[in-house]
Amino acid sequence: MFKTLVVVDHPLNLPDSELTIVNFEQYLAEYPKAGDPKIRIINLCDTEKYLSQGYYCSLLAEARQHKVLPSVNTINDLSLMPPKDQEWVEIPLSKSQIPAVVSQDEKEFLVFFGWTKNESLRKLAKFAFEKFPAPILKLSVSRDEHQTQLICTAIGVNKIAPELWDQFTACLEHFTLKVWRNPPGRKRARWDMGILVNPDEKTPPSDAKAIQLFIKAASKVGIDAEVFTAAQSAQLYQYDALFIRETTSIKHHTYEMARKGEKEGMVVMDDPTSILRCCNKVFLHDAFSYHNISAPKTHFVSKSDKDTLDRLEQEFSYPIVLKLPESSFSLGVFKAKDRAELTTKLEMMLKQSALVLIQEYLYTEYDWRIGVLNGRAIYACRYFMARNHWQIYNHSSKRNTAGNFETIPTFEVPRAVLATAIKSCEIVGNGLYGVDLKQVNDKVYVIEVNDNPNLDSKVEDKYLGDELYRVIMQEFADRLEYRGR
Repeated sequence: MFKTLVVVDHPLNLPDSELTIVNFEQYLAEYPKAGDPKIRIINLCDTEKYLSQGYYCSLLAEARQHKVLPSVNTINDLSLMPPKDQEWVEIPLSKSQIPAVVSQDEKEFLVFFGWTKNESLRKLAKFAFEKFPAPILKLSVSRDEHQTQLICTAIGVNKIAPELWDQFTACLEHFTLKVWRNPPGRKRARWDMGILVNPDEKTPPSDAKAIQLFIKAASKVGIDAEVFTAAQSAQLYQYDALFIRETTSIKHHTYEMARKGEKEGMVVMDDPTSILRCCNKVFLHDAFSYHNISAPKTHFVSKSDKDTLDRLEQEFSYPIVLKLPESSFSLGVFKAKDRAELTTKLEMMLKQSALVLIQEYLYTEYDWRIGVLNGRAIYACRYFMARNHWQIYNHSSKRNTAGNFETIPTFEVPRAVLATAIKSCEIVGNGLYGVDLKQVNDKVYVIEVNDNPNLDSKVEDKYLGDELYRVIMQEFADRLEYRGR
C-alpha cells in the first residue's frame, strides 16, 4: 500500500480533496515517519531551475526510496537544451504525430498528467507525457520548411492560469486516486511489479494462465504483481520491477518502456540491452563468430546482384535459409530451394532491411530450446517441426499450426547442449533468455538467443510446474533486495 503526498512550493487549496498536501519544508523535515507505508510523491514544485526546491524534492524522494513524479532523470532530460535560460527540449515529430489543427504559427498549450482539454491534441499530450512524465508540461508545436517540432517545458503549479485551475485539479485527483491507485483488497507486499502484456497479441510469449501463475508466484516472494498494457504506460512509474511479457522489438514501446524502467532504477526483464542484442540477428551471429560459439554458417549480404548470387551458390548448398535481422516466431525467415527463389526472396527482403542473413540449412527433427536465467538453465524443451513444414511454426497454414513439444528436466539434456546455451547467453547479458539450438550428430549449433522466451502453461512448465514461475520471481526479488529498493 502507498501513501501519496502532493508536495508544493506555493499554496494549493483543495478543500474537499482526499489528497495529502505538504509544502517542501514539511516534506524535508517530516518524512519519512516511523511506521509510514511506502510513499509516492507528486512533485508540483517549480523544477525549471537546477538545484531549486523542485529539483531537491525529487532528488530527496529518490534518496528516501519514495516513488516520485517527475523523477530527477525527467527533470534533467528536460534541461538538456536550455536556450535563453528557458529549459526545454525539442523533439522532431513524425507525420502521424502532427495534429491537423495546428496552424503554421506556433501553438502553445498545457498538459496535465498527460491530458489536455483539446481532443485533437490529446495524442500529442500523451506522447509528451510518456516521454517526459511530469505533472505539468507546457508544449508548443512549431513548423518551418524542414520539419515540425514539439517543444516541451516543465513548469510549476504557480504558473497555471486561473481559468485552467479546475482542469488541473480534476486531472490531479484523477491521476493520483485512479491511475496511481492502491489496488483494493491486496496484502501489503514489499515490492510492486508491473507485467506488461498485450491482450490483442496473436502469439504472446505467455498465455493468460501463465501470467496468473507468475502473479501467484510473485506474491510468495514479497512482490505484488499486476498486469498492465502500453495504454496504461503512466502506471510504469509506480512499480519497482517491470516484467515484459509482450513480444519485444527495438522500434517499439516495449524497448522504450524497458529503457525508461531501467533509467528509473527498476529491475527490468527484458532489459533494453538484451532486447537490442537479441532482436538483431546481425549482432548475434557476429558475436557468435567472435566468441567461438558454434552456429550455422552465416553470411550477411546487402545486394542481390549476379556476383552476390554466384558467391552464395559457391559457399552454400540449396536449400538456403534467409533471415531478416529483426524477426520473431519464425516470421521473416524463408527457405530458397533454387536460384530463382533465392533471387526473389532476397530482393524482397532487401527492401525491408539493409542486410539479410544467409544461412546454411541444417535438417533436424526438432530444435532444442533451453531457458536460461542469469547464467543457469531452468527449463528445457524439444520443439518439433510443424507437420509437413521445415520450421516449428507454419505461418502459411490456415490455422498457424505449430509442431509438437516435449519438456524434459535439464539434467537429461546433453551436456554440450546446456554448455553451449549458457555460453551463448553470456554475450547478451544476465537476464531471462530462450536459446534455440540444433544438434546434428555430436555437433551443437546455436540458432539464436531470444530475449523474450515463450513461457506458456503446460508447455515450458510441464516438468517444473509452479516452481518455474517461482524461480523467475525469486530472481526479481533477489535483484530488488540487492538494489535496496
